[in-house]
Amino acid sequence: MTAATDTTTPIPAQADAIEKVKLLSVRRLMWLRFKRNRLAVIGGVFLIFMYTMAIFADFIAPYGVRTTHDQYVSASPHGIHFIDAEGQFHLQPFVYGLELSVDPKTFRKAYTVHTEEMYPVNFLGRGETHQILGIFETDIHLFTVDAPGRIFLLGTDQLGRDLFSRVLYGARISLSVGLVGVTLTLILGSLIGVMTGYFGGWFDDVSQRIIEVLLAFPQLPLWLALASVVPPTWSSVQVYFAISIVLSILNWGALARQVRGMVYALREEDYVVAARYTNCSNWRIIRKHLLPNTLSHILVIATLAIPNMILGETALSFLGLGIRPPMTSWGLLLNEAQNTRVLLQQPWLLTPAIFVVLTIISFNFLGDGIRDAADPFSK
Repeated sequence: MTAATDTTTPIPAQADAIEKVKLLSVRRLMWLRFKRNRLAVIGGVFLIFMYTMAIFADFIAPYGVRTTHDQYVSASPHGIHFIDAEGQFHLQPFVYGLELSVDPKTFRKAYTVHTEEMYPVNFLGRGETHQILGIFETDIHLFTVDAPGRIFLLGTDQLGRDLFSRVLYGARISLSVGLVGVTLTLILGSLIGVMTGYFGGWFDDVSQRIIEVLLAFPQLPLWLALASVVPPTWSSVQVYFAISIVLSILNWGALARQVRGMVYALREEDYVVAARYTNCSNWRIIRKHLLPNTLSHILVIATLAIPNMILGETALSFLGLGIRPPMTSWGLLLNEAQNTRVLLQQPWLLTPAIFVVLTIISFNFLGDGIRDAADPFSK
């Protein structure tokens, strides 16, 4: 008996470990489960980086979104250097001057590096006046080059506008459209899903028929039809919110259906039945018991829906039915690169597509990680 008792009694170190595991909250378990997914962490870090770049685009971008450089039209990308043409290392990075040349055979214009002209890159240098977060006015940029030097990390477009700066400004619109559209989707989908799942009856039947009709339409053609009726006299801000509403019209139905199914099962749980017997109002039951139990699922759906919104805005702007100038977005930037001649001569104009792909992949990785973390007790 003594031997059996000794083998079943945990040693102090094991007891401390067991007690530590018992003290972990569900939120802590979800975080530990999320960190185990390396791709989800990488995706989350990349998205934080992109949203930070978009928020502080005025400060990070060396030039304004509409600033043109008439002498550098369709210039190819030119990087930053630390070693000059003679092999000498420079502690302060620099860029070479650009010289326009014409091919005598094809008569194509191209900008070549002029190694005799070196312009140092000034960090926290002075440039165009801008506002940080729309509050503080300053002319300080993350990096600048003194005139007559120019820095075009991703080249310029057909009007001589710096593509790197325009990609940063375009990220503001493309990334925020997804957030605004998903917010509208969450409000409609969550409320209608909870109400139909809890109350049922004729409201449930009517709502489900409406959702079925919406889901029966293919997304892109319906988006095109709705976006085409936006009046051409609307301002860029009005078009921005109109596109956000258009993108959210079709997505709330799928969320409402899933939330309805969860609430339909939760309403028969003992704690919900007990709340009804204690004369709790329906809205209190929904707010305190049903909606919190669906939040993890709603968060996962929202994370996976944002890429769809970004692709929708990109497609509409690419086809000329989305964001309009003077605003810019990744889709609008790609609209300028849909000409075959442009693609052959200026392939760097496709750079925004790389940011779109990386952002979509990162959101998918993050969504998968959140979905797994939402159920930390599963294997």
